[in-house]
Amino acid sequence: MIKKYFSKKRKSNIELMQSFTLKNIPFLDTCVLAALDLFAQEDVPQIKIPYKRPLVVGSGNAAATGKIIFREKDAIFADESNIPEKLKSIKAIDGVVLISASGGKHAPGIAELAKRHKKKVTLITNTKNSLAEQYLKKKYKEKYTVYLFPKNREPYTYNTSTYMGIILGHSGEDPKKIKRFIEKKIDTLRLPKFSKYKRYYILIPDEYEGIIRMLQVKFIELFGRNIARDVETFSNIHHATTVAPAKNELFISFGRELKYYGQHHLVVPLPKNADYGTVMAVAYYVVGKIQRKQPQWFKKNIDTYTKKVSKIFGQKIKAIVE
Repeated sequence: MIKKYFSKKRKSNIELMQSFTLKNIPFLDTCVLAALDLFAQEDVPQIKIPYKRPLVVGSGNAAATGKIIFREKDAIFADESNIPEKLKSIKAIDGVVLISASGGKHAPGIAELAKRHKKKVTLITNTKNSLAEQYLKKKYKEKYTVYLFPKNREPYTYNTSTYMGIILGHSGEDPKKIKRFIEKKIDTLRLPKFSKYKRYYILIPDEYEGIIRMLQVKFIELFGRNIARDVETFSNIHHATTVAPAKNELFISFGRELKYYGQHHLVVPLPKNADYGTVMAVAYYVVGKIQRKQPQWFKKNIDTYTKKVSKIFGQKIKAIVE
């Protein structure tokens, strides 16, 4: 008797995002591919801001995203700690751009501050009818606009599809081309044994300086103080950042090689004339490969963390963001 064996059809990246639990949280590189698949099939809004001197506000990666998409504008940047001072002292501000994937946590309070100063508001978010949008609908008499971007279901703090979509909404890059580049150029790299390294120095081309904070935050979220990391541009590394060299430190340079420092190197290619959506996707993808080879601090602690932070904000924050 001949037995036939049928392998189960492999789930797509998006299907994996829709079905994972706290027991099988996906790695960051999987989330990158799923985000690119999402944007290949979903419309991404094109951001148009009418303000001449906007105040761009966000926290963490949202703040970094704001600096990326408004880097060529006459914009002022703030977060929840210094927005009161900026609104009070800079009279030229004619509108507030509030970037928040969740539209929760500090976002409603920021919208309230904008109302107090009678500023127009543009909310850029990934959450329909968020707390910030609810506040605008109920309380706001000034003009406001809401940009709602698509997102995947993801672990809390990953914010891969969220801010990548906003960046693509500004740059207009093709997510299919980005994914093809990753498959052809990154997946074929001979990667070092990441489990050997607990110290990383990430080098970014000067023209992509805006991605530095996003990579710093991602290392903090995934690894905390268990992994040492520096993220600098090719120019800044020369300014006394390697006076005290560390053993077994891996230098990862994006776009080109820098031979002057360190003993262990990985060069990650970037497409010619890449924009920030590509840089974010490639860099996050590599961080995901590092995550796979390290102890799973994030996966073991994210549920406990979100329960704690829910009490801090007085809002229900889940370990899996639907």
